[in-house]
Amino acid sequence: MKSLTHQTRLDNARFFDGDVEQVPKLCLTQGLGTIMEAKHLVLVATGGNKAEAVHQMVEGPISAMWPATVLQMHPHVTVMLDDAAASRLQLGDYYRHAYENKPEWQSL
Repeated sequence: MKSLTHQTRLDNARFFDGDVEQVPKLCLTQGLGTIMEAKHLVLVATGGNKAEAVHQMVEGPISAMWPATVLQMHPHVTVMLDDAAASRLQLGDYYRHAYENKPEWQSL
């Protein structure tokens, strides 16, 4: 069980008719170790507000400051992004090229 930050509660107020007071203050989380045991992970991120987190996850060093960076160590992760979420990737053009030219045997 973890406490949600005020910003997270503000971000999620849209699911509670805009009333931040109705947003839970606590949440249940799944540990990174459990996530890393999955055979295949799919991460979906949209919007510019996710751009820095995506950049850190994909191109940053593995760090406790950015827990998703541990996904760099997983053997089978599919990351789906819109242009806004991908906007901070320094190698975005390379990633698009690699995806567009992947071998047929390499499926999602």
